[in-house]
Amino acid sequence: MGPGPLIAAAFIGPGTVTMCTLAGVEFGYALLWVIGLSVFATILLQEMSARLGVISQKGLAQVIRTEIQHPIFKILAILLLISSILIGNAAYEAGNISGAGLGVETLFGSMEFTLFQHNFNFSAFVVGTMAFIALYLGNYKVIERFLIGLVVLMSIAFLSTAIITKPDWSQILAGLLKPAPRRDNILTILGLVGTTIVPYNLFLHASLAKTKWKKKQQLKYAQRDTVIAIVLGGLISMSIIIAAAAIPINDISSASDLALGLEPLFGEYAKFLLATGLFAAGITSAITAPLAAAYVTCGCLGWSTELKSKPFRAIWMLVLGIGVLFSVMDFKPITVIKFAQIANGLLLPIIVLLLFWIMNNSKILGTYVNSKIQNIALFFIVVLAISLGLKGIFSAL
Repeated sequence: MGPGPLIAAAFIGPGTVTMCTLAGVEFGYALLWVIGLSVFATILLQEMSARLGVISQKGLAQVIRTEIQHPIFKILAILLLISSILIGNAAYEAGNISGAGLGVETLFGSMEFTLFQHNFNFSAFVVGTMAFIALYLGNYKVIERFLIGLVVLMSIAFLSTAIITKPDWSQILAGLLKPAPRRDNILTILGLVGTTIVPYNLFLHASLAKTKWKKKQQLKYAQRDTVIAIVLGGLISMSIIIAAAAIPINDISSASDLALGLEPLFGEYAKFLLATGLFAAGITSAITAPLAAAYVTCGCLGWSTELKSKPFRAIWMLVLGIGVLFSVMDFKPITVIKFAQIANGLLLPIIVLLLFWIMNNSKILGTYVNSKIQNIALFFIVVLAISLGLKGIFSAL
């Protein structure tokens, strides 16, 4: 196993948990097919990213910087990448940390304290400190093993929660095999796809794959690792939807509400398992988001992408520090988040198109370019990416 579980950890964050919770509460098992579709698209994209990293021994940001020759297009691409991923991840980092803190507070109660007439969230500081230690060690193997452990914990927690609810397996099968898009669920469908196909994961995966595997012959391990980890991530998302579908009430707006709602129906174990899963989802995303921002920024600017290099550490410290500060003070930078949403809305279709171009460039990949079947599938993902991008922009506006 390699960086695959880290990619799964990155897309199963508090946003995914909340989106899957709302989908389960509102539509029951009816949108499970969306997760299946999202998993297929994510495997296709992430395999390309991992293949690029192993074969070229470069990160995606590095390839974009070196291969785009036109100076204006290169500057625009770098500005878009840094705007969406560096600024975006800094804005969203508070949500990752708060999500992990919410899992802790669901188990142990509120950890807020008042100082100089301001409320401060101590659980967010604890989560931020754990993320800082994991990243500061600067050892890929340590980070990989720590996050794999958290993914295993998250998997056990959410899968066990779903089993506890004693779901109707025939309805689950129907939800998986019978796509049912309607006018009232189309935004939820796009939301579920959007929380699974994450732009920064494409950059993160290429960079981590080249760190893990140095020989072309090892590509098969990278591909197997990708499939196993993303399918596992999809099962986690499905488990959350299944657990949420068991709640007979509709006044649920977050995963912590789901944890508390499950307790009277299925006992304290359900609350414990779900809160544990929420903590693991939050802290894994709190680690991978600064890591991705550092890889992208350093790759775009031609700086060292070594984990212990000063520029690399400065970037992830900046992103993590902003996230901890906003989370501890419960401050929501709405304007910055809206800007990040618009930038990410533009980024996803552009990155998928750039990936299409790169993965068919024999100068970069030699004989490891895309097959015709991969290109046909990628064309449909481009259409999907444009839809997701427009949704992100319109929701921000």
